[in-house]
Amino acid sequence: MKGNVAAIVLIVLGVFFLLTNLGLISISLRELLRVWWPVVLIAVGVALFFTPGGKGR
Repeated sequence: MKGNVAAIVLIVLGVFFLLTNLGLISISLRELLRVWWPVVLIAVGVALFFTPGGKGR
């Protein structure tokens, strides 16, 4: 599952940067991260919670 998540993240980032370079969207990555950075922490926590075979189990 981790490999799939990494692949999806890379695809989404690539599409985002491509659309920005083509001028189809005008969203600043800096502004986006400034507002939504807590979502990254939540996503990492959820991923760790659902990852099978953790050391604490």
